[in-house]
Amino acid sequence: MSLFFTILTSLSGIASVFAFPVPVSFSEEPAALERREVTTLTSSQLADFAPYTEFARAAYCPSDIVTGWQCGEACAAVPGFEVSLTGGDGNALQLYYVGYWPQENAVVVAHEGTDPTQFLSDLTDADIITENLDSSLFPGVSSDIWVHSGFANEQAQTATTILTETNSLIQQYSATNVITVGHSLGGALAQLDALYLTLQLPSSIHIKSITYGTPRVGNSAYATYFDSMVPDYTRVNNELDIVPIVPGRFLGFLHPHGEVHIIAPDDAVSCPGDDDGTDEQCTDLSVPNILDGNIVDHLGPYQGIWIGTLFCT
Repeated sequence: MSLFFTILTSLSGIASVFAFPVPVSFSEEPAALERREVTTLTSSQLADFAPYTEFARAAYCPSDIVTGWQCGEACAAVPGFEVSLTGGDGNALQLYYVGYWPQENAVVVAHEGTDPTQFLSDLTDADIITENLDSSLFPGVSSDIWVHSGFANEQAQTATTILTETNSLIQQYSATNVITVGHSLGGALAQLDALYLTLQLPSSIHIKSITYGTPRVGNSAYATYFDSMVPDYTRVNNELDIVPIVPGRFLGFLHPHGEVHIIAPDDAVSCPGDDDGTDEQCTDLSVPNILDGNIVDHLGPYQGIWIGTLFCT
């Protein structure tokens, strides 16, 4: 299944010695964690995620049916959405789409995640080399920040095309919001897009990002910077999904803020801070290693919604 190469690499500290062209100290650890209170989400708060979950689900559907917003249950759940751009092939480049959501006066950017039937997607996930963010895409970002090279390289392939389309829709509809969504690898791409668009668009445009089953993208400096630049970010983890715990923290990776952990259907908590390792209701302690997790939880259900190619109906 997808991400297995990343998972296996995360088990091997020896292999990681060869994985850092950007200098990284293996003694680098996140700051000491203080215990922080989690917050239980209400049923109304959980229901509010549904359209974003459907956007992430729709990203797995073939471009020809996404273009007309005729992708079955996912598209029907968000009526009125207008797709203006599709791209990718689901193999060498993940599928993606951009469109306008009248209900929220928002441009939506969505990326497909890892498809277990597409081998090249696995190669992207297996690439644990790290690199600094491209200064032409992320101007002014510190050289202390590094990210997963495979994620960064894939995001770079679509960045300018997505920016051009986003600007066009903002002008066409006087949109005031941009929302990035994605699941799995698509979540990592959506996270990077949120930071990229924050740096590239006028400050009057509100950037929101919601991702699902997202692997770690960068180091602690990246997480801190992302927190400061994209405060409206939520990453939803489902039960014992193992993908959110890779690449491992022992490799220097750290999630940004925004975790919502679905513990069971209709039961979820908001976990404060970056990579909350202080509360057993949050992912880090619920899934301390991949042997304690369940890869099936990666697909869902996210409040009754399954995400993946098999669920594009």
